[in-house]
Amino acid sequence: MKITILGAGAIGGLAGAYMAGAGHDVTLVDRWAEHIDAIKANGITVDGVRGDLHFDVKALHPSELEGPLEAVLIATKSQHTIEALESVLPLFGPETFVVSYQNGFNEHDIAARLTEAGLGGLERVIGSIPNYGGALVDPGYLEFVHEGAIQLGEMTGERTPRLLELAEMLSALTEVQLSDNIWGQIWAKEVYSAQVVFSALVNAPIRETLGVERYAKIAGAVVREALEIAEANGITVEAFDFFDPANYKPQTPADTQKLIDNINHAVWLLKKDQKPDAHQFKKKGSGIWWDIVYRNRPSEVRSSNGKLVDYAAQVGADSRLNAKLCEMIYEIEGGQRQLGFENYDELEAYIASIGKALP
Repeated sequence: MKITILGAGAIGGLAGAYMAGAGHDVTLVDRWAEHIDAIKANGITVDGVRGDLHFDVKALHPSELEGPLEAVLIATKSQHTIEALESVLPLFGPETFVVSYQNGFNEHDIAARLTEAGLGGLERVIGSIPNYGGALVDPGYLEFVHEGAIQLGEMTGERTPRLLELAEMLSALTEVQLSDNIWGQIWAKEVYSAQVVFSALVNAPIRETLGVERYAKIAGAVVREALEIAEANGITVEAFDFFDPANYKPQTPADTQKLIDNINHAVWLLKKDQKPDAHQFKKKGSGIWWDIVYRNRPSEVRSSNGKLVDYAAQVGADSRLNAKLCEMIYEIEGGQRQLGFENYDELEAYIASIGKALP
């Protein structure tokens, strides 16, 4: 199978590097010219949880890509998904398929654009959730921040030969978990991500945000509302390593304590492979924090949690907490609000004012 990865950042770049290292036919494509030039000249340097590594992998500027393509993995930030897809539509062949290899609710938007272009629809789309983490630090230089499995599944729920082959190739990087309900997995990641968005309201390590009981209770209230939005949309939200939806419906203080324990376990999972004495990590927060603080660019909140609010509106579900959280992030990105723990105070007061505090 010939794989083209659009977006050679942390998620796509690590996948491409490890698959190329295993001898698979992989091409990385990115519109950041300096990054592609660096990969062409010197390969990819990776440090972080697995130590210092180097990979040689084929890389092309978008204008150099030729069809027909086979497997197209879109690994851009979610807000750039359709733009990336548009760039390769002329290169589609009869067997081309697309994998949304990123965060966000992108799969149905991809299928709709393919249908509009006369290229089929959802049968050409595979959904995924890459749960490992990293950072694109500089051109040709990635940091592997935490381990995590990949969930992968056809949007039709079938176990097709192409799905199995792709899973085997991606296993060069990490564990691949096949899912018959990948849409439910994607919803689970976005519901869980409400607390990740929450952690980006301040400029502090996760142990000082979600690792603090008071703040974990605020985040838990936001995630509980996100879960209710999913259920109002008829979604069966799946559990995964970092997240068990069953814990986010506390009825008693004891239930809330169990939820906090679950959040602490997620924080531990994210940090357990990091050895500060072996590597000083550049990325100290979430991808959203990384975009806002390090990259100084808009995060993908609008196309992930922002869409969650849109899904709530479609079914009349209450999304006041998630809408408030998104607005606070948008204000930070727009320079109207500063990062800081006062944002937690404000959100906590808002939760109390609308009667949504956890027991």
